[in-house]
Amino acid sequence: MNAKRYKYEGESDKQPYHYTECGLDDVYLIGGYEVEKTPYGEAVSVKNADELHEVIGFHLAIDRKVLAGKELRFLRNQMGLTQAELGRRLGQTSQSVARWEKQDICDSNTSAELLVRLLYLDHLGKMPKSITALLEKIEETDAADNGKHLFERKSGGWKPRLAA
Repeated sequence: MNAKRYKYEGESDKQPYHYTECGLDDVYLIGGYEVEKTPYGEAVSVKNADELHEVIGFHLAIDRKVLAGKELRFLRNQMGLTQAELGRRLGQTSQSVARWEKQDICDSNTSAELLVRLLYLDHLGKMPKSITALLEKIEETDAADNGKHLFERKSGGWKPRLAA
């Protein structure tokens, strides 16, 4: 990440935080976190992490062309499903779900991947009015993906931010 610094209301300037604690490798936070000193070293506290995880999941469900295995696992965990439960909903085995999650890029068929997205959006209560519109949005996304996903905490809550 470059040395550019960001500031959230009431916070001092700081660099984006590489938020690997969510299980994803490409999430960076702009504000909305504090680094605290503890007797065991530094600890990071994220403000309203549950809301942040919902925003990350929503971003994955509608703004990613192909889900990586870790992203599929993130969505499954956010829905509180086991691999077996997700497998049943997809008409697959738990071993198939485990295999998809272990791979860098999910080789699941596109129907299963779309169903995971829809299951997550339903979990949030944010089902699209048009599945066709969702498919078209997914098709045109990721063209300029640089592999980093920034999330910024603003007064209205966590929001995705386009990487420069």
